[in-house]
Amino acid sequence: MIRFKNITKVYQTGNVSFEALRGVNMEIGQGEFVSIMGPSGSGKSTLMNIIGCLDTPSGGSYLLDSENVAGLTFDQLSEIRNKKIGFVFQNFNLLPYATAYENVELPMLYNGKNAKERKLRVRKYLELVGLWDWAEHRPTELSGGQQQRVAIARALVNEPPIILADEPTGNLDSKSGLEIMEIFNRLSREGKTILMVTHDQKIADYSSRTIRIFDGIIVNGAFNGKDH
Repeated sequence: MIRFKNITKVYQTGNVSFEALRGVNMEIGQGEFVSIMGPSGSGKSTLMNIIGCLDTPSGGSYLLDSENVAGLTFDQLSEIRNKKIGFVFQNFNLLPYATAYENVELPMLYNGKNAKERKLRVRKYLELVGLWDWAEHRPTELSGGQQQRVAIARALVNEPPIILADEPTGNLDSKSGLEIMEIFNRLSREGKTILMVTHDQKIADYSSRTIRIFDGIIVNGAFNGKDH
């Protein structure tokens, strides 16, 4: 599903350059649940941004579902994101004045889904995360755990094969965090490919594999069953 070959990322500020990723090679198969761990400044965010087609590499090839996306235009990357990737963020990123229903529905409005299809999918995914009864509530009326479950439903509503989660339990108490991880486990069993950045080893233990990155280099876990 995801293959990096010699991926580099260099940020240039004036005459100063910083190499955030230094020749990254890795593979993630369809249906894998993978955690990414590393200290602050290690390259985790850069790695996730490139995986999520939010940024482009400076060099190397990135095969996403067998398509080399490393050299695509911004519009082409946007189309891939809409079809293939759902995002879950630490801060939920819900629209504060929209209901849970409207927040989940939003991605489908961009994709031109008709009203009947939108209603069916919103109900399906709010029920999946156990929040259909809260569909008319706004984020301020929901707990942190409930807001993150709405965000997961929103990430799922276009039915992408890949979910990228950036510290999805970082703002939650331990009970809510475990509930979120149970949802991810279920999605993984159903065939979703899940990549999750976390600093918490207990949370990473829910995944089937952990990729560790340090100073822009993957130090282990790059390949299923093998170290890099």
